[in-house]
Amino acid sequence: METIWELHPKENNDKTAKMGSNDFITLFFLVAAVLIFLQLRSVLGRRTGHEKPPFEPVSPRETVRPDTPDTGKVITLPRRDGTDNEDRLNQADLYAKPGSEANSDLRELMKVDPAFDPKGFFQGARVAYEMIVTAFAEGDRKTLRGLLSPDVFESFQGAIAEREARGEKVKFNFVGISRMDLVKVDMKGSDVQVTLSIGGQFISATFDREGKLVDGDEEQVAEVSDIWTLSRDMRSRDPNWTVIATESEH
Repeated sequence: METIWELHPKENNDKTAKMGSNDFITLFFLVAAVLIFLQLRSVLGRRTGHEKPPFEPVSPRETVRPDTPDTGKVITLPRRDGTDNEDRLNQADLYAKPGSEANSDLRELMKVDPAFDPKGFFQGARVAYEMIVTAFAEGDRKTLRGLLSPDVFESFQGAIAEREARGEKVKFNFVGISRMDLVKVDMKGSDVQVTLSIGGQFISATFDREGKLVDGDEEQVAEVSDIWTLSRDMRSRDPNWTVIATESEH
């Protein structure tokens, strides 16, 4: 009995020791957790000045007051008094003599077709002229077909075919355009036709099968005067113009 009694206190002491040890470990981790939490809070809660602003799915639109100085965000709209429109029509004076019938025709076209830009038209006509005369000299039917009406293309194509049948070759160098003057503008319904007087400069020489010069000059710059008429349907989305008539100007 004594022996048994003596063992019980020893058991109790071991349990007490274990409980004390567990409490100490628990307390240690609790203190460590608190210290870690405080450390993280001090770091995560600090602002560095590089934070992004919060995203706002719906933000109020900026209101521009009439007296707000121009900051590049204000788009100037055409004046309601017609001043801007008059300035646009006055561009006709750059391409046709003021007071002339051609000038009046051009102004009427600009009124009927607000998208018509005389500067862009004349620039395009110059490019088209160079492309057409060069393609004709080189026998480039593909380019001609896209720029000429069917009737005019057949005329050009016939001349090229005759030249090829004779075995002739053309040496051609486009020099430039000395002038391009507006002759008249005709409007028939949605169809508009613009006739131009063009002064073209180029070097052109035609040689036969044996290489003998039969026409032109391979060194001399020649100037020719032509009357060309270009047409376009104003209802069409295609902005390109088609040459519907050509003739020499005498």
